[in-house]
Amino acid sequence: MTPRLNDPHKAAPAVIKAMVGVETALRDCGLEHSLLELVKLRASQINGCAFCIHMHTTDMRKNGEPEMRLYMLDAWRESSLYTPRERAALAWTEALTRLSDTHAPDADYELVKAEFTEAEQVNLTLAIGAINVWNRLQVGFRVAHPVDNARDAA
Repeated sequence: MTPRLNDPHKAAPAVIKAMVGVETALRDCGLEHSLLELVKLRASQINGCAFCIHMHTTDMRKNGEPEMRLYMLDAWRESSLYTPRERAALAWTEALTRLSDTHAPDADYELVKAEFTEAEQVNLTLAIGAINVWNRLQVGFRVAHPVDNARDAA
């Protein structure tokens, strides 16, 4: 993979700073950190963003997320490892990440409505939008994920 820009973050620092501000606000919005990380990882899986998958799995491991929940995330619908609240958030993440295909179905919204307050629904939706922006930045400009050691580069 050949990067398209040397450093897209340096190319547009004011807008990147604004995006970081959104992330800071979302971190303090009252939604559980682990839930936000699951949402970010799932959207990144759907979008094929290796940079973000690497970043979020690394962060989740550091914060004590069980490995099996990381491995099973792609099959969350068939796994009992996720709470009803997490399942609602993951369904909403998939619906909004694949918006042109799903059109945010009522069934997925009803799951979110049952588990989240109105403010949490908005914050969750903004978190999903934000990770999709980051995925498009990293994938669009072919930003490579870090390589942890020489064996991992093979």
